Amino acid sequence: MKKIFIALIIFIFSYCLINEAGAIPAFARKYNMSCNVCHSPFPKLKPYGEDFAANGFQLPDKEPARYFKKTGDDLLMLMREIPVALRFELFGQYENSRDVNPDLRTPYILKFMSGGNIYKDISYYFYYFISERGEMAGIEDAFIMFNNVFSNKLDLDLYAGQFQVSDPLFKRELRMTQEDYAIYTVKPGRTLASLKYDRGIMVTYAAPTKTDFTLELLSGNGLGTGETFDADKYKNIMFRASQEVTPFLRIGGFGYYGKEQPDSVSNEMYMAGADLTLGNDKVELNAQYVYRSDINPGMTQVKPTERVKTKGGFVELLISPQGDKSRVTGSLLYNYVDSDFKELNYQSYTGSINYLIARNLRLSGEYTYIKDTKTSRFSLGIISAF
Repeated sequence: MKKIFIALIIFIFSYCLINEAGAIPAFARKYNMSCNVCHSPFPKLKPYGEDFAANGFQLPDKEPARYFKKTGDDLLMLMREIPVALRFELFGQYENSRDVNPDLRTPYILKFMSGGNIYKDISYYFYYFISERGEMAGIEDAFIMFNNVFSNKLDLDLYAGQFQVSDPLFKRELRMTQEDYAIYTVKPGRTLASLKYDRGIMVTYAAPTKTDFTLELLSGNGLGTGETFDADKYKNIMFRASQEVTPFLRIGGFGYYGKEQPDSVSNEMYMAGADLTLGNDKVELNAQYVYRSDINPGMTQVKPTERVKTKGGFVELLISPQGDKSRVTGSLLYNYVDSDFKELNYQSYTGSINYLIARNLRLSGEYTYIKDTKTSRFSLGIISAF
């Protein structure tokens, strides 16, 4: 049965290849334009959508006059209505290692989103998980963005709040699969630091040479730390640089250093990685490699004699046979994690097929094979945003 299913996936992808066949819906309502202007397919961003988000969710010289109230105060930009949107996902899932099959995951995600302009070149964005995997999750992304901080000629932006450390690399929230980018979620032992959500400040600068720089100052302990928000006195730092080599090739690298001491025992770690994006609007290849080294991730009184090493990454292939006009799209994702903490070792192969019923309504079928546990997982679901 598994071989037949894999063969079917390969056939569908082959057909797609030969046949010519971080924005929210509130922004589409504001500017009276299709979601397709920024997404293809949603939630994946096109270059125009990336520029829109980087510009503080605004279009220069195209802001609708009626969008803001006339208060007679030049220091007040008051939106007539708070822009809101919802993302709703439901799935049916079958997994060969599970006793309960099929598992009706409805809703799998119900997300409340809002974003917009507080003042000229000052914007906000947040979303609240009303339900995630059947439980109340709370706030994840939540930040204020200062666009072009010093001058419109200097493309330097400042973010303050809560965001994903990996956002300057590849955005987990914009991936096309349920299967995650596993290396971003890894936390060896009792360590709290990862490339997932954290609190802090992020500064980005786009140089005229098409080189992008990012500097992040982070709490280093993720979410859910209680009343003080921070688990210790230390702050972590990440630096990232990427270069557009040609219109179809971008390469980048990053470094991360941090220290944590949530109680009487401390850990010190560093991460380094490289990434690549190759392709065009029809075929896009993304690749990420991350190496991590911790002194004492188990937070033991007696520190290990050798550093604990974790490495891994992913390769992702996105296929849109007709570019942004494609209603049928596909993706392949390979995940790999190899750690001295053996319980973190992970290797998976994922294929997905998507059919765009409407610009904001997508039917998705996905198959994942996890090599370590010989697990086969199949999902069929509906993803919508409105």
